[in-house]
Amino acid sequence: MSVRTHDQVSVGEELPGLTLHVDRATLVGYAGASGDRNVIHWDERFARSVGLPDVIAHGMWTMGAAVEVVTSWVGDPGRVVDYGTRFTRPVVVPYEEGADVEVSAKVTSLDEQTRRAVVDVTATCAGEKVLGRCRVTVQLD
Repeated sequence: MSVRTHDQVSVGEELPGLTLHVDRATLVGYAGASGDRNVIHWDERFARSVGLPDVIAHGMWTMGAAVEVVTSWVGDPGRVVDYGTRFTRPVVVPYEEGADVEVSAKVTSLDEQTRRAVVDVTATCAGEKVLGRCRVTVQLD
């Protein structure tokens, strides 16, 4: 795997986008791995009873999956030194079709001294932003 170097990166560079598909099987697998078995992630009736339109994806699944746009680009997930976001809307996951999260990203700053880049990530589902102020700092070679 080739790791990005500081000389290969420029402010304003747009990273290759990606589409993340999430379905009920994804939610079940994530619930098992994370220990988050909250009913809103698997029971439509319960989710609707608390005011949600349907079952929703785990916020941490959304955050963890969205960073792939950066880790694929930088060449090594271990290069992520800081990652933060706000959850702005849930990812609604209908039973039959699941949902697609569209992820894009852009380099917003470079630090010559530390050889780090800051990348802003945008994640949307059904035209709605699902992560806000989503920023990843990566260490470059």
